[in-house]
Amino acid sequence: MTDEFHQLGNLAPAPRVSDAARARALAAAMQAFDETEKNAARGKGSSWWQRQSSVLNRIWSIRMVTQHRYLAGSALATMLIIPTAALLTFELTRGNLPSSGQVALPQVMDAPKPVVERVPVPSVAKPAEPQQEADQKADAAPSVQSSKQRDFSSADIARQLNKQEANGGAAKRSAAPSPSVAPMPAPPAMAERAAPMAAAPRYAPTEREILPPLEEGRDRFANADTNPVKSVATDPVSTFSVDVDTASYAFVRRSLMEGHLPNPDSVRVEEMINYFPYDWPRSQTADEPFRTTVTVTPTPWNTGTRLMHVAIKGFETAPASQPAANLVFLIDVSGSMNAPDKLPLLKSAFRLLVGKLKPEDRVSIVTYAGNAGTVLEPTSARERDKILAAIDNLRPGGSTAGAEGIDAAYRLARQAFIQGGVNRVMLATDGDFNVGASSDEDLKRIIEQRRKDGIFLSVLGFGEGNLNDSLMQTLAQNGNGTAAYIDTLAEAQKALVEEAGSTLFPIAKDVKIQVEFNPQQISEYRLVGYETRALKREDFNNDRVDAGDIGSGHAVTAIYEVTPKGSASALNDPLRYGPAAPSTPVAVSDEMAFVKIRYKQPDGDSSKLITTPVTEMNAVRDFASAPQDVRFSTAVAAFGQKLRGTDALDAYPYRLILDMARNARGEDAFGYRGGFLDLVRLAETLDRR
Repeated sequence: MTDEFHQLGNLAPAPRVSDAARARALAAAMQAFDETEKNAARGKGSSWWQRQSSVLNRIWSIRMVTQHRYLAGSALATMLIIPTAALLTFELTRGNLPSSGQVALPQVMDAPKPVVERVPVPSVAKPAEPQQEADQKADAAPSVQSSKQRDFSSADIARQLNKQEANGGAAKRSAAPSPSVAPMPAPPAMAERAAPMAAAPRYAPTEREILPPLEEGRDRFANADTNPVKSVATDPVSTFSVDVDTASYAFVRRSLMEGHLPNPDSVRVEEMINYFPYDWPRSQTADEPFRTTVTVTPTPWNTGTRLMHVAIKGFETAPASQPAANLVFLIDVSGSMNAPDKLPLLKSAFRLLVGKLKPEDRVSIVTYAGNAGTVLEPTSARERDKILAAIDNLRPGGSTAGAEGIDAAYRLARQAFIQGGVNRVMLATDGDFNVGASSDEDLKRIIEQRRKDGIFLSVLGFGEGNLNDSLMQTLAQNGNGTAAYIDTLAEAQKALVEEAGSTLFPIAKDVKIQVEFNPQQISEYRLVGYETRALKREDFNNDRVDAGDIGSGHAVTAIYEVTPKGSASALNDPLRYGPAAPSTPVAVSDEMAFVKIRYKQPDGDSSKLITTPVTEMNAVRDFASAPQDVRFSTAVAAFGQKLRGTDALDAYPYRLILDMARNARGEDAFGYRGGFLDLVRLAETLDRR
């Protein structure tokens, strides 16, 4: 037996072990082990107390016998386990597991004798040659039953997983496995790998397994469907409120910088377009707060349509003529703000803003966490050190009683109200209002009541994972203010220092835009963005309906994709029973559209109207010859639509968006446009749609 063990040990590579050979080896080993025990139990000569030997000799003899038994058992276990483990590893690597999800393992040390006694014991010293040949044939041509046991089909996996679910995981909870079979639960990825394994012997990991999806955050965004294509024959008028917020662009940028595409609901295309400064023609007098500029160009992503680019630029007040400001910093110091990109960044942002204030301005600070507290009573900006010390001493902790904080902030704003000046509450939060009047409608009602006092509200969002962007938008829109998202100190510098005039000093409120399209010239149109700013047609002339506000020097851009009459790109069929086209005077038959803008003065209650007709005089034949700002804002619009998943941009590649923006980059004093180019490059590498 020893010689044959040596021969087996010198074989390389080790031969495959058949089921029959394994059973014979196990039986022979157990028989040899039993014989050794019987021989060890027999007496050798006279009894140990009658033998003439020393105590040390007797101890040594017992130790040698015991050691011999342990060595024999260890050698036997090693020779049986190693080949079996090698076979099991090879079968697992190939994916050839039994269809039942279990693998038979030999029970070496604890195998019960009834199992061994039922197996015939062949001669171990000189195994018969015919038997060896039979074993080789069995290994070379496995039976149909063995083949079925090794095949790993998707049907078997599905049956096994269903059985385990039906049994409530009983197989996993079993504490006493079968003596001859050890249960092995199926791997977690077994169900996903079943289909590839059925088609090919080797498994190739899927892209999902290589790059698992990121954990979804708890940020909340307003869910608004993308604007549809509308027929001019049935719906010729488009009405919306202006939007000068920029929060969406900053949040999109942060998502891309963190290595994943943004939530489509977080992409508001108009906020991405309006994030950048543009040199549109502006009004030269405050009596007419802004001018309208319309440009019509071919559509880069659709040769059968055109883009109608509507832009307005607000009158910019000189810093010396800007009125005094009464500002109340309403700061969220709840436990959710305890993160480096929340309260610490917030404190740095407000330090920058304090450095921009004039001596006649006033600052108050209110915090809220569980309940509201006044940190700083109305204080002149001349006492800058006192204001900065109050900011530096802010600490996070507690829940979020946002409604109480808003009440306290408006109370201080009324206390320090500046007649003819700017009175504004600046709410800085991650948007988590979880105590008190926490619903959007309750908070909206509070803000609507307070704005009648001439106190506006701006909202600054911080952090992620808990951001309530939807609520921030609601509060800013109903508080005659703006919403920004601060993800870096550079963004704080842009929003609160470089654009402080447009952020703090309004030149017009309740600004609405309405466009009527001429059905003789245009068959269809689609407004790019402004999904959350849509208004009813009758709201345009209703001065009681609130709308967006424009600050000093603010630029607002809106883009329509329009389909000319007779274009093959039209999506809607003409009406079979529609009314006959009304007779149109020759003077207006050449107009494509008519743009109307309504606005109120910051302290007024009655609106004023500005109108602009759109004709071929506003059009350029080649997109490359369009003004630089028109081309760059179009590139931003294309990028935003692609991130949002707009169907019209599905086939338009990122590289063309990048080329469009690069060719229209122009002067970039602050590097905003260069940063946009980097985001387009980054999104192309992340988009696997």
